[in-house]
Amino acid sequence: MTKERLLDRAKQYGLLARLDRPIGILILLWPALWALWIASGGKPDPLVLTVFCLGVVLMRSAGCVINDYADREFDPHVERTKLRPIASGKVQAKEALVVFVTLCLCAFGLVLLLNTYTILLSFGGAFLAASYPFMKRYTQLPQAYLGIAFGWAVPMAFAAQQNQLPAVAWVMYLAVVLWALVYDTMYAMVDKDDDLKIGVKSTAILFGDFDRHIMAALQLVIIGLLMTVGLMQQLSWPYYLGLTVATGLSVYQQGLIFRRDKKRCFQAFLNNNWFGLAVFAGIFLEYGIK
Repeated sequence: MTKERLLDRAKQYGLLARLDRPIGILILLWPALWALWIASGGKPDPLVLTVFCLGVVLMRSAGCVINDYADREFDPHVERTKLRPIASGKVQAKEALVVFVTLCLCAFGLVLLLNTYTILLSFGGAFLAASYPFMKRYTQLPQAYLGIAFGWAVPMAFAAQQNQLPAVAWVMYLAVVLWALVYDTMYAMVDKDDDLKIGVKSTAILFGDFDRHIMAALQLVIIGLLMTVGLMQQLSWPYYLGLTVATGLSVYQQGLIFRRDKKRCFQAFLNNNWFGLAVFAGIFLEYGIK
């Protein structure tokens, strides 16, 4: 294989894994960091922290690859996705499967550095990540399934740090599941017209004219669950300051999606990165000043 061919393959695989769009990595990383900091009392084990950071990058990339493989018949008909590597024919479906398996094996190799409990939980995470892309064919709630998959980093983080799953881990997990449901519904609002034409299911379609109202209610529940995490861990004002900022960002997102303009809905989705950062900043400051 020539140097030019290798460079082209590397470029196409990078685009396939969406490494040019790190928002997905960040939005998946924040909950993992929330959990690691709270599970460790603000002092995560360096090895565990490294494994989770690298693992997030690898598994998000793997998720993008298997998503495009699953959607290879749909993506050419959607304006936003028709130029993706598989949809445009620049990467073959079999190639994508090899990339997916390679990324998963690398991630699993990292998990093997952790305790047995975390290794066992990783099998559940791998199944969720691999099966999520196919859910939009069978359920009106693929965004909820995405949340279940994305949030799996939370119980894994507690298992890695504490070798157990306390009640607070599940409260945080539920908050993350609902958060992903909200931001991925915002994302789905961008593709709603195309999805209706090709028969892809989503919560943006399921919620219909009540989409904004349902998401607003869910955002209130998310903040309530994160407040419960603070009460269970006896956290103080820095944490709640972070939640206050996150609440303000939720209100701002509601303003962005108010008229359901596609560009503004996508901006609302992107803004969730700042939501995740605000919560983490509160947690980081909480333990940093102690």
